[in-house]
Amino acid sequence: MKRTLKNVWKSLSRVNGNSLAEFATVSALMATLAATAAPKLSEMSEGTKAEKSGNEIDKILKQAQSFYQHTADTEGRGRFPGQEKFNVQVGSHGAGSQVEIDLNTSLTAQEAISNAIDNALLAQLHPLNGTFNDFEDSDGSDWVSVFDDATVDASSAVASSVPSGAKIGVDDYAGCSTCRTTGDHKDPGADLTGADEWLNLFNQNRLESRFQDGHFIYAVVPGGGTGDDSYPPILYVADLEDPRSYNNSLEP
Repeated sequence: MKRTLKNVWKSLSRVNGNSLAEFATVSALMATLAATAAPKLSEMSEGTKAEKSGNEIDKILKQAQSFYQHTADTEGRGRFPGQEKFNVQVGSHGAGSQVEIDLNTSLTAQEAISNAIDNALLAQLHPLNGTFNDFEDSDGSDWVSVFDDATVDASSAVASSVPSGAKIGVDDYAGCSTCRTTGDHKDPGADLTGADEWLNLFNQNRLESRFQDGHFIYAVVPGGGTGDDSYPPILYVADLEDPRSYNNSLEP
C-alpha cells in the first residue's frame, strides 16, 4: 500500500514543461498558418466587395426598368434617367460628344449610329481585352456619374463621392433639338440632369461602392426608329473601381 501511494505521488508531482524547441516549433507553425490564411482572407474581402457592387448595380438597373416603363406610359416612349428623350445619348462614346438620333433619317442610318456607340462601349467593357479597367483610365470621360452631376477630372477637386484622380464626364442638361422645354407640354426630362432623376428614384439616397476607388457610373445608347421599326435605348452601369469586371446592362 505504501509503495502504491508513493508511486501515485511521484506521478502527480512529476511536471514536464514544454521545451524551448517545442515552443519555437509551435510558434513557427502558427506564423505559417497566419501567412497562408492572410491572402485567403483578403480574397474573401475583395469577393464580398465585388458581390456588394454587383448587388448595387442590380438595384440601379431595377429602378431604371421601372423608370423606363413609367416614361413609356406617360411620355409615349420609354427612356432612362439622364436622357432628355429616348433618342438622346448619355455619355460620349463613339462620336466623342452627346448624340441625338435624327428620327427623320433612314432606320439604317439611325441603327448605324446606335451600333457605333454600343460597339465603343463594348470595346471598353469586354471581359478579356476591354480597355476600361481602372478608375483613372481616360475612358472614364465617356461616362457620367449616376449620383453626381459635377465635372470631375484629375486636376479638379470636387465635393462629391467621385474618387480623386478619376476622369468622368459631366451630365449637364443640354436640351435636345426636339425637346419641349417650356409650356404645358414641357418634356419631363427637361432641365433635369441624370443625377437629379436617379436621386429622385432613390429618395435622395446615393448608393456607394464598397471599393476604395469605386463609384457608380453609367452610359446610355440612344434608341431610335418609329412605329413598328422603333428600337429602345440600352443602359450600361459600371463600378469605376474596374468597369471591365463590374458592370451590367439593360435593354428593355
